[in-house]
Amino acid sequence: VQLVESGGDLVQPGGSLRLSCAASGFTFSNYLMRWYRQAPGKEREWVASINGPGTYTSYADSVKGRFAISKDDAKNTVYLQMDSLKPDDTAVYYCKALDPRGIREYWGPGTQVAVSS
Repeated sequence: VQLVESGGDLVQPGGSLRLSCAASGFTFSNYLMRWYRQAPGKEREWVASINGPGTYTSYADSVKGRFAISKDDAKNTVYLQMDSLKPDDTAVYYCKALDPRGIREYWGPGTQVAVSS
């Protein structure tokens, strides 16, 4: 099983980034996929979720209206489109896969996002 995030970068406030999380080794289309982030000196926090069929999404209040989660089952990849970025969005972003019964979970190593002028 492997999850690999990519797309992190340094961006100016107000800018956009799209993160990707490529999955392998499990039935991607069945799993709930989530994005989390961890800023320096803070606990890891949940950012967004998408269900297996891709029909339901949810977001933390801090990113609602600015971030969008999506998935492509043909590519076994989940995305996080981040718009109107703020310095407070600076963090390492992680994706997590959770099986439908909530028993197995897998994490990626993370990708760094820095928002600064």
